[in-house]
Amino acid sequence: MTTPNLQRFLPALGWPKPANSLLKADLLAGLTIALMVLPQGVAYAALAGMPLVTGIYAAFLPGLVAALWGSSTRLSVGPTALTCLLIGSSLAPLATPGSALWVQLAVWLALMSGAMQLLLGVGRFGWLLNLVSSPVLTGFTQGAALLILWSQVPKLLGLGGPAVSLEVFSSLHGAAAAFGLGSLATLLLMKRWKPSFPSTIAVVGASAAISYALGAQQSGTPIVGALPAGLPAFTLPTVLPWPMLDKLLLPAMVITLVSYLETASSARREHELAGTRWNENQDLIAQGLAKLVSAICGAFPTSTSFSRAAISLQAGALTGWATVVCTAIIGLALLVLMPTLYFVPQSVLAGVVVAAVAGLVKPDFLFKLWRISKMETATAAITFALTLYSAPNLYWGVLAGLLISLSHFLYHRLHPRIIEVGLHPDGSLRDRHLWNLPILAPNLYALRMDAELDFASASGFGAAIDQHLTKFPATRYVCLFAQPINRIDVTGVEAFVELRRSLTARGICLYISGIKLPVETALERAGALAPGPHLHLFRTDPDALAALSKLGQTV
Repeated sequence: MTTPNLQRFLPALGWPKPANSLLKADLLAGLTIALMVLPQGVAYAALAGMPLVTGIYAAFLPGLVAALWGSSTRLSVGPTALTCLLIGSSLAPLATPGSALWVQLAVWLALMSGAMQLLLGVGRFGWLLNLVSSPVLTGFTQGAALLILWSQVPKLLGLGGPAVSLEVFSSLHGAAAAFGLGSLATLLLMKRWKPSFPSTIAVVGASAAISYALGAQQSGTPIVGALPAGLPAFTLPTVLPWPMLDKLLLPAMVITLVSYLETASSARREHELAGTRWNENQDLIAQGLAKLVSAICGAFPTSTSFSRAAISLQAGALTGWATVVCTAIIGLALLVLMPTLYFVPQSVLAGVVVAAVAGLVKPDFLFKLWRISKMETATAAITFALTLYSAPNLYWGVLAGLLISLSHFLYHRLHPRIIEVGLHPDGSLRDRHLWNLPILAPNLYALRMDAELDFASASGFGAAIDQHLTKFPATRYVCLFAQPINRIDVTGVEAFVELRRSLTARGICLYISGIKLPVETALERAGALAPGPHLHLFRTDPDALAALSKLGQTV
């Protein structure tokens, strides 16, 4: 029997024992994900500019480690399109794709981003990454998806250049284009008609057989070629000079951020279906450890795959045993199945990437956001545009979106919603000017602030009252409906003390309704609620309205 402390360190100790019914479901789910991640791993490694076998390394032990240490055991952790695009774009100015230096830099990206996630999880700082809003992630994802699709067009069509242009179309390779477009069409049709079928491995296997039978290699069709068989060897990364590591710091931070958001999207769905609570910090620890293990295996940063996580749940995965099964199958593939990938055309790998990423593209995403919030639509649009414009330095799109989102947040915190209230016919207190409501009593200013009373809102709170008193010097009563104020800090207390002193000096009575206990306690400790003839406290709004009615208006 495991102790709670030991299980907290290694959550896998709390997994249920593998009964027959559980093993049957997890065996099928593990097999399904393994058959999907094997060809995807090779394709995504090409997207990251890495040796193709490292994509399978990244899907091997990192996924198992993430399941053993995570709170979301049914996620599929390994190579993903967004992370691989970030790797490729970040390293493009620093090295040649596939070179020894490129591999070393990718390994260091895995180490740095893994260490960041691990430290955030151990320090219980998972909440920090929630600062990235959904529009920022949406804008970045849409921009990155288009860049991925565009980058795969030359490989998909068998063109002779790294980018699409009129010149390279002259070098179009018919056989490679046929393999690429044929595999893409098949994958898209199978995704629509039979999404649970392991179509990716079927298409890759069939293309390898056809390529071998037709002698595609002799006709000049680019193929995968020989992949080293055997399990990854554990190695420590080569020490790099600080100037080189310094250039990786910002990309590593963005990979950390995007990886967390990919995980959060899938993990929330998993726990929502299971009716359990998501432990974001534990999953940060698990994702961090997975990246560190990937680095030791000579691979690149891993993340959680949207599509594979969804298929894992759809395939009936119940526990982390599904990941154990998946890991065993990947290990077996590394030992004996590498030669079967030799004749796979590279255009087929491009088709695998395009088919996987096509589902991320949502052409109407800005229109949907526009109906909800115009400001957040602008944030998503700017993030989207900068992601495209700043390529290959994609992180500028995320950083710009984050800055805009935080600026918008701070603007609203510094400009709290303060309204003069009136009594609506339905009995609620609403914006008096918006609903054209009468004042609650003669010479009364009744207000409500829908914000915390702290250093950000204190100035606006005092200014609103001062402006009203200047405009209406005959005001003799001020009533604060304080129910929405759930927190107050020292600056807020000082602002309240100054308000009471100013109102008392003018002979104005202050009525307060519905003040919450934490706010009341802080004000009492500061002596700001000392009894006096100009202060009236009411526990509920009906009590305050009853008292205000005696000032001259029937309420």
